[in-house]
Amino acid sequence: MSKFRKRLASTACAALMAFPAVAVAAPLGLGRPATEAEITAWDIDVRPDGLGLPKGSGTVSVGDGIFAEKCAACHGDFGEGVDRWPVLAGGRDTLTSERPVKTIGSYWPYLSTVFDYIYRAMPFGEAQSLTADEVYALTAYLLYVNDIVEDEEFELSNDNFTSIKLPNAANFIDDPRPDMPSAAQAAACMKDCKPEVKITKRAQVLDVTPDQEGSGAGNIE
Repeated sequence: MSKFRKRLASTACAALMAFPAVAVAAPLGLGRPATEAEITAWDIDVRPDGLGLPKGSGTVSVGDGIFAEKCAACHGDFGEGVDRWPVLAGGRDTLTSERPVKTIGSYWPYLSTVFDYIYRAMPFGEAQSLTADEVYALTAYLLYVNDIVEDEEFELSNDNFTSIKLPNAANFIDDPRPDMPSAAQAAACMKDCKPEVKITKRAQVLDVTPDQEGSGAGNIE
């Protein structure tokens, strides 16, 4: 070993002796534990089984007024969408078409997703400005414009929330992995394969909400 390497090794050993491991691992003294109020402010997610729902209630008719004031500018008076903003209602029986219209009534699996998204992120630019009762009323109104409830005086609350099922819920299934073999482990089907891949159409750019009319996206044979 050269004199330089010996000197470097001895310097490193001296440094380790001067700063033992316990000192290196000592807390940096930054931050503080979150308070209960801070944790509560962040812990507002709502799950499909109703866990996390705040206490409250709201009717379709009340939600109609709130929607007109705070939501219709982007989503239309009845959830039909304005310009390129998302459509929230309609689209039933379009999921198997070339241009599916994915709305709360046609595609979404759980009502908790509707409530949770509004509660955390809406209205646009004013996130978390709505009370729990207002969110219940807006959710009830969205059920109404999607023909999931028919009574204008229907009241949605934390008590009856989980009794409401969205039309497409049955088409969402649990992912069983890792209990079953992955696609990479399964035997590949190699029957009747085409000799070459031929591109027949080019993909088109989709807006936030696809139009109900027009040609389909690109296909590959």
